[in-house]
Amino acid sequence: MDKPVIKQDPLYQLLRTENIREFNDQRDKLDTSELKNGDYRGRDLRNMKATDLDFSNSYFRNADLSGIDFRSTNLEGASLLDAKLSGTYFPAALGATEIRLSLETGTRLRYRKD
Repeated sequence: MDKPVIKQDPLYQLLRTENIREFNDQRDKLDTSELKNGDYRGRDLRNMKATDLDFSNSYFRNADLSGIDFRSTNLEGASLLDAKLSGTYFPAALGATEIRLSLETGTRLRYRKD
């Protein structure tokens, strides 16, 4: 599994600098493929439009993800250690126990295969 890296991609950099408004304006115009395997630790990502994005294998340690709708977002392999999740929606394939384990211990999120 690849370790998250800091990339020069424009959309990725908008999230790293917490420019969520500009990210939301640009996300449908630019390539979103560089968002996966990202390092989003400690970032305030509230109000991000995450519909249909791929954040697989990304780190969200201590990030503020409050209120984000991840229901159609790929979070396979992401880590949520100590993230803020108030009002956050997750894909149905991620069980509450899986999310709690990632939040408390940093384990990678695994989707149910049933």
